[in-house]
Amino acid sequence: MTDDSNKMPDNQMTGAEIVLKALKDNGVEHIFGYPGGAVLPIYDEIFQQDEIQHILVRHEQGAGHAAEGYARSTGKVGVMLVTSGPGATNAVTPLQDALMDSIPLVCLTGQVPTTLIGSDAFQECDTVGITRPCTKHNWLVKDVNELAAVIHEAFRIAQTGRPGPVVVDIPKDVQFATGTYTPKPETAANVSYQPKTQGDINAIRAAVELMASARRPILYTGGGVINSGPEASKLLRELVKLTDFPITSTLMGLGAYPASGENWLGMLGMHGSYEANMAMHDCDVMICVGARFDDRITGRVNAFSPNSRKVHIDIDPSSINKNVHVDIPILGDVGAVLEDMVRLWRALPNRPAKAQTEDWWTQIHRWRARKSFSYKHSSDVIMPQYALERLYELTRGRNTYITTEVGQHQMWAAQFIHFEEPNRWMTSGGLGTMGYGFPAALGVQVAHPDALVIDVAGDASIQMCIQEMSTAIQYNLPVKIFILNNQYMGMVRQWQQLLHGNRLSNSYTEAMPDFVKLAEAYGGVGMYCDDPKELDQKIEEMIAVKKPVIFDCRVANLANCFPMIPSGKAHNEMLLPDEATDEAVANAIDAKGRQLV
Repeated sequence: MTDDSNKMPDNQMTGAEIVLKALKDNGVEHIFGYPGGAVLPIYDEIFQQDEIQHILVRHEQGAGHAAEGYARSTGKVGVMLVTSGPGATNAVTPLQDALMDSIPLVCLTGQVPTTLIGSDAFQECDTVGITRPCTKHNWLVKDVNELAAVIHEAFRIAQTGRPGPVVVDIPKDVQFATGTYTPKPETAANVSYQPKTQGDINAIRAAVELMASARRPILYTGGGVINSGPEASKLLRELVKLTDFPITSTLMGLGAYPASGENWLGMLGMHGSYEANMAMHDCDVMICVGARFDDRITGRVNAFSPNSRKVHIDIDPSSINKNVHVDIPILGDVGAVLEDMVRLWRALPNRPAKAQTEDWWTQIHRWRARKSFSYKHSSDVIMPQYALERLYELTRGRNTYITTEVGQHQMWAAQFIHFEEPNRWMTSGGLGTMGYGFPAALGVQVAHPDALVIDVAGDASIQMCIQEMSTAIQYNLPVKIFILNNQYMGMVRQWQQLLHGNRLSNSYTEAMPDFVKLAEAYGGVGMYCDDPKELDQKIEEMIAVKKPVIFDCRVANLANCFPMIPSGKAHNEMLLPDEATDEAVANAIDAKGRQLV
């Protein structure tokens, strides 16, 4: 017989064991992280189990963005694990990125032992203080018996209400200490945080009545639709079908309504479509669904949609009336509110006749006829717009996920890659984080191992987190990095050209790596193309490769991203491609003497 007298009860375990048990009980299957002294007890427990896979990144920023991509593509909470000090401070960028784009993230950080906190110990920093402004909530756990309950609460807060990042800071002695594991509660532990999900039915009824009276309506949708879950996207599509309203979306909301839909106006905002922006400016009723009136959407606020009555549906009370005053605020989950809205619209005794908005649709078709995403084709050089048109055509119909870095390529991707479903588009919207796209793509690939995952990148932005190629190789993640290589920090150069007298200060990147050799040095596949006639074949070869690929697509050096609402201008003051021939633009010649294409 064996002697079990010294065996700990099942609910007694070390802090490190509690961490792993709590993660498993919250459905975690993957963690993105980087080890260090203050988290070694947790890493020791990771080694001794196989239910949760740890993905070793090469920089803590990469861990955060990978967790973001994982979360955005699945609707689950992304989890990252980093050590104290620089591990935690390197996590700040993805935490702020997740906060601004409403991505559910749980960040576990190691901390020096409780006895050393405040002594400037090796690799110590005030993690709670540093991350307070860039998280929904954070905790420093000093008692091992509270650890499980805090982790459970962290997951609840991260994914309920307006999703966002949270931090749990765990001192090393707490990881070693023995305590009691508290199971995940059936009901919420923190009564002070109870997000309101059901909208006020009287406000929803008033909104529906206003919509029924509209002659120039528009649905302005955002990432909140996607965060609410797939049912919200279905309800949005149903509402569009019932009302026959035109619909537009922010960068973060692409895919909630299909780009092939007849009512789709395209993305709005600084680089949005002419028809979407003009409709926003001239509408008489605007229904904002899960968006936050960001400055890249509104342009000059005092000229934003000046003659409309506005409805705003949002789960975050702080977003309502923050930037733009609205007439009917509806606080609640987008899915729950849309369900009520669809039901009340169906119950209207006299639904509006199509003739009521006929003139509006006639005007919208006129705006569409401007073809604001048009560009000048070339048989000699690959235009960046053409590269993305071909990428989309050759990947459509596949199980494809797209991530991007930040810059011109990001805007072109939003314009020329069309999404039929939610959760297929991962990009850094609010913070605009260069370096986001590649690690985010790794997170997406981990979550969807059989999918085609492509990071649309710029030659400058991709170098921010290029070291994650090692992670791609180690875990056999066949992500495709499709670089629109124009030898510039393209968006910086465009703004310098248009707004700063063409003084191209430090926006030309002269010491570029050979991306093909760089890919091969990491153990991946490098590809190169500078001929429009060879582009299709090369893209098909890229897709067929079952390894990580860096595709160096050389595009026109000085192409600008249009349409564009210049800084400080209103929606009806857009600069269109066919208007981009004024002297300040057409005669732009950079320091190397190359003429604008």
